Amino acid sequence: MRSCASPRAMSAGARVLCFATQGHRHTDGERIRVLLEPLAAEEFAFDHAHKLRSALALFRAVLAKRPALVVMEGTGTAGGFVLLAIHALLGTPYVVSSGDAVGPFLRLHSRALGVLGAIYERALYRSCAGFVGWTPYLTGRALTLGAARAMTAPGWTREMPSSGARERVRAELGVPAETIVVGLVGTLNWNATVGYVYGAEIVQAIRRIARADVVACIVGDGDGRARLEQLAGDELGRRVLLPGRVPPEQVPDYLAAFDVATLSQSVDRLGSFRYTTKLSEYLAAQLPVIAGEVPAAYDLDEGNFWRLPGGAPWSPRQIDALVELLQGISRQEIARRRSAASASRSAMFERTAQQRRMRAFVDDLLEASAQAGGGPTRLA
Repeated sequence: MRSCASPRAMSAGARVLCFATQGHRHTDGERIRVLLEPLAAEEFAFDHAHKLRSALALFRAVLAKRPALVVMEGTGTAGGFVLLAIHALLGTPYVVSSGDAVGPFLRLHSRALGVLGAIYERALYRSCAGFVGWTPYLTGRALTLGAARAMTAPGWTREMPSSGARERVRAELGVPAETIVVGLVGTLNWNATVGYVYGAEIVQAIRRIARADVVACIVGDGDGRARLEQLAGDELGRRVLLPGRVPPEQVPDYLAAFDVATLSQSVDRLGSFRYTTKLSEYLAAQLPVIAGEVPAAYDLDEGNFWRLPGGAPWSPRQIDALVELLQGISRQEIARRRSAASASRSAMFERTAQQRRMRAFVDDLLEASAQAGGGPTRLA
């Protein structure tokens, strides 16, 4: 176990136990630690590589510590079934924080998994004390599925670019100063169901336009990277750059080297609920964003978004629209939309604001739980 604040703060009030189903070293683990930092939450080091063992250890930890509240980042069943069990057996309240719609996500793998995922998702939310959505759309979905209370915490920028990052990264990539870089940062996993990996539409569009002064830079790694290399063909290393995974603290440096970012989300029951984990960093880097017609591309647009028709980044219509956009895009238009991006920075994506809202949310949940069961109330 590790504490997110000092032992003195821990002893000042009711205890909160947190964990991330993707593992404490994952960015999800960092997210929940930072959100709960003002609350002196104690972290259980969940091991995603040994989920069953971790689930049993988590159950024993709750039995031993009897926390006033357990907060789970993610919706993995190994952690979720523990929460359902401790709620049923001990009456322990819990909070779920999630960036995905569970049923639609699992349906990508099979219809049967989608049905089971929907049942699990509804049970998890109907029994929770509260839900924290990465987007307001997920927050509304959780309320619809039965969550008693909910709030939104969409993420924040973890680092700022280092001095001279734009020039240095472009030099490393071999990109001239006047070249327009269209970029994406993410995990490059291959989705066999739809035949897609993040960035595939950018690579296809780059190969179809005649301009030599527009290049794609897709930062990340995964089993789909080889597919991107195949799509790039002889443009790999020239107009298609795949630098691989970079340490999280270096991501802002690569964003500084971009001119335009892309948001590769489908307009469906999965993609429409998402922002993407990097959206807060795209906006903080003052990058205009190319997206599909997802809700975020309307709700967050202050003149800094392009919206493409087509419904999904792998659809021919959206790829055709992207080709047309990149063929005609100008530095003047990018500068205008970048100026709009700079003016539209929202407190919604500020870390301290989200921490403040999270503390208020947990305090209220603890008070409600205390009134119902006579336990300890607010944290000091």
